[in-house]
Amino acid sequence: MAKATGYQLPTSRPHVMGILNVTPDSFSDGGRHNAIDAALTHAQAMIDEGADILDIGAESTRPGAEAVSLDDEWARLDPILAPIAEMGVPVSIDTYKAEIARRACAAGAVIVNDVWGLQKDPAMAETVAEAGVHVVMMHNRLAADPDIDILSDIDRFFEKSLGLADKAGIAREKQILDPGFGFGKTVDQNFVILNRFETLKKHGLPILAGASRKRMIGAVLNVETDDRLNGSLAVHMTSLLKGAAIVRAHDVGPHVDCVRMLEATFLERTPS
Repeated sequence: MAKATGYQLPTSRPHVMGILNVTPDSFSDGGRHNAIDAALTHAQAMIDEGADILDIGAESTRPGAEAVSLDDEWARLDPILAPIAEMGVPVSIDTYKAEIARRACAAGAVIVNDVWGLQKDPAMAETVAEAGVHVVMMHNRLAADPDIDILSDIDRFFEKSLGLADKAGIAREKQILDPGFGFGKTVDQNFVILNRFETLKKHGLPILAGASRKRMIGAVLNVETDDRLNGSLAVHMTSLLKGAAIVRAHDVGPHVDCVRMLEATFLERTPS
């Protein structure tokens, strides 16, 4: 497999990762972009709004979603990956299957976003290393357990993922961590993570925050999925202030505006 073309995630400023789900059943935008033309149009729209990265997924990871076969997942991705990669913005592939990751990287993806942190498919770590791409290692659980210390659980999970990455030869500068808002966690645990988000920096790696339109927001604001923009912005801007390097969002334009305002506010300035 050919190596990726030397992409390196800049860490000098926050990045907005736009979400493109080419699935019929994703929790928020399922079915809206699963036609080829619609997917390409939405990808270009997110780029025009200022997306730094596009994250493309073809299997819903919402609770209760049915598993998708490798062939079906690839059939959704194959027509769009290369054309989107040619649009000039780094492409991330949202998958936990090593073979999908391998094909996607060959088509131009430069980030593998694995919601199981290299721990689901035993071939994933070596696949990422061989491709020479970045990897997002997300914390996940099969089910929420309100009685555990979620931060300690995340630490243990990350240590295993980091060990797999290092053993496979994934360069440290290619590794990204994600605490996995909404994945195998209670609402309260999600807010524990947000409140202590800065502790995730102990690993010395960029952190991705992905809370866009999730249940933790609906639980507080009592609004449906499509009305969770304000809450998404609040969680993501808090995450950035506590050290996140990337926010993963459905609504790219508003996130880009808020990131720019944060940069303008907290950029060091010489008093006049």
